[in-house]
Amino acid sequence: MIKTQGLTHIHLYVRDLDLSLNFYRSVFGLEERFRDGPKMVFLNTPGSKDTITLNEDAAKAQQAGVDAGIAHFGFRREKNSDLDSAIRDVEAGGGKLLQRGEHQPGIHFAYVQDPDGYVIEL
Repeated sequence: MIKTQGLTHIHLYVRDLDLSLNFYRSVFGLEERFRDGPKMVFLNTPGSKDTITLNEDAAKAQQAGVDAGIAHFGFRREKNSDLDSAIRDVEAGGGKLLQRGEHQPGIHFAYVQDPDGYVIEL
C-alpha cells in the first residue's frame, strides 16, 4: 500500500486559459500559485493543499470538457452556505446549472458546468 496525504491535483485541458482562470477565481475563490510557461496555471483554495491545473494546449483543445470516464469533480461548500447563491455565482462566471436535488433528506447538491463543459458538484 502506498501511504499518501490525499489527492494533490486535478489537471484540466481548457480552450481559453483566461476565461477558465476567471471562472475558477471568481466562482470558487481559487488563487493562482504559479505558472509553468505561458499557458499552464496552478490554482488552489486558500488555506488548502488542493490544486487545479488549467492547461491551454492547442494540441489537446478537443479534449477540453471531455470526461474520459470521470463523471465530475466536486467542491465542498462551507457548512450552511446557500446553494442558490452558489448557482448564481456559477452562472455569473460563465457556467451553467445542469441539475439540482437531494442525495438524501437535507443533503442538497447541484451539478454545474464550467465554461469548457467540465461537470462540478456543489
